[in-house]
Amino acid sequence: MFKVTKNGQILMDVATAAPPSQAFIVEALECSPYADCEVDHDSIAAFFQSDVVEQQLLVAKQKDAEMRIAISEDKMQASATLITAKGGSLISLDQAKKLIVKSGVCRGYKQAFLEKILAKQFDAAPGAEFSGVIAQGRPPENGLPAKLISHVLTLKERLKQPKMREDGTVDMRDFGALSSVSPGTLLITQRPATPGKEGFTVTGETIEPLPGETFQLVAGEGTEISHTNPLELIATIAGCPSDIQNGMRVDDIFTINDVNVKSGHIDFSGSVIVTHNVEPGMKVKASGDVTIMGTVDSGEIYSDGNIEVRGGVIGHLDHSDNDQSLTSKLVAKGDINIVHGQYTYLEGRNVYIQKQANHCDIKALRQVLVGQEDNPRGKLIGGTIFDAQSVTAGEIGSPSGATMSVYLATSGIEITNKTDQCIRELGETDEQIDNLQKAVEKADQLRDAEKKKMLMAKISATQNHYSQQAEALENKLSELDHTLHELLEGTQLRATNALHSGVELHIFDKTYRTNRSYPPCTAKLLEGKIEIEFKT
Repeated sequence: MFKVTKNGQILMDVATAAPPSQAFIVEALECSPYADCEVDHDSIAAFFQSDVVEQQLLVAKQKDAEMRIAISEDKMQASATLITAKGGSLISLDQAKKLIVKSGVCRGYKQAFLEKILAKQFDAAPGAEFSGVIAQGRPPENGLPAKLISHVLTLKERLKQPKMREDGTVDMRDFGALSSVSPGTLLITQRPATPGKEGFTVTGETIEPLPGETFQLVAGEGTEISHTNPLELIATIAGCPSDIQNGMRVDDIFTINDVNVKSGHIDFSGSVIVTHNVEPGMKVKASGDVTIMGTVDSGEIYSDGNIEVRGGVIGHLDHSDNDQSLTSKLVAKGDINIVHGQYTYLEGRNVYIQKQANHCDIKALRQVLVGQEDNPRGKLIGGTIFDAQSVTAGEIGSPSGATMSVYLATSGIEITNKTDQCIRELGETDEQIDNLQKAVEKADQLRDAEKKKMLMAKISATQNHYSQQAEALENKLSELDHTLHELLEGTQLRATNALHSGVELHIFDKTYRTNRSYPPCTAKLLEGKIEIEFKT
């Protein structure tokens, strides 16, 4: 009844016996070896509508399997779409590979993925469509940043490990023997930054990774870079190691029970540990870290490193100064960490207060944090924040509406003043350059060649001087602009529980005063205006 031509057409002999209907032909095809072929319904319909007597009728066509290769826009993935055959030839593995190569895919190809798609030809319905990934690019792996690996226990780490008593309780004032090192001790090894691993697209293009950030190993006092290995830091004196930015220092340590009238003021070149309290009127000054296991009561602590007070810091208004200053003062070039403070002046790089600050004056280069770092719920009541980039606390201000002032990013005003000065100097330099150009034009009119040559050389040297000066000023302007942008970008006041009324907030050169209590919120400088954003 049916036969197939060389070009894959299925013909039906209708000369001897005409089929009764279109349905009859379709059913006959389904019962024949050509059941998978694509039925040509248009040809069959035309046969029954025509008056011309045909000898053979085109009823179906063999259709070979098809495969299309698509590459993603970022060239990181290639996928194949397979349309199974309708009575025609299957796509072989070699044919599929040639299609993939022709499409431009040359890296990241996985034959197992392709074989899985091609296998659908044996169990899927004719003309079914399947898609799948056949090649995958590799994103670059950015390099690891340089890292410091410490080989000794620092004072800060030691103070996190109090001794255990025989009854199982912890003695928070006894931390055992001081951690000390001897000259020649290896303190730190710097693991260099890695360059990363390049990636690639499926079309063979290389994607360069970002190398890890690096930094210079810093040798603090009492240390030196190893003469045999520039990645090692060695102790040069006996003492206690302390962390510094990108390095370590070794300090002598002074330990005392109490700082009082019997001990006198403490002024020590190194680190100081006070195992009990600093009593009223006493001062402690150290070139290293200062750690006080008890309280500070109307005392003054000065440190070129960090200050940590395990108890409270209590002061009051200084009546001898007409209540214009506070009797407790902590000033550090590093960080300050206390449990709670009252009528105390605190100044450091970062100021951390675990529970509460009442009527304290605080100045921080970076941040003021009241509460635990992961969930700050402490209270910041009254007083003044003189300068900081960010302030975070659970409650800021008082429910009673008592006045307090917060000044953030005030260093930005100094940056703008420097920018204005720089612009003025650049204008003066440009004016000098213009005048020199006029001098060149005037000198060019001289008839005396020798005199003209000497004058031109002198003018050229002066022009080079002012051109270099202008370039330096433009670079300085760009740097100041970047510094100001970075400062303001990270400046904010955040209250995780409530921001009360009576808080006068200054960010850079803008002012905002709260006249009611706000729920959890963040205050930032947005488009030249202080905006309050509420937590959602």
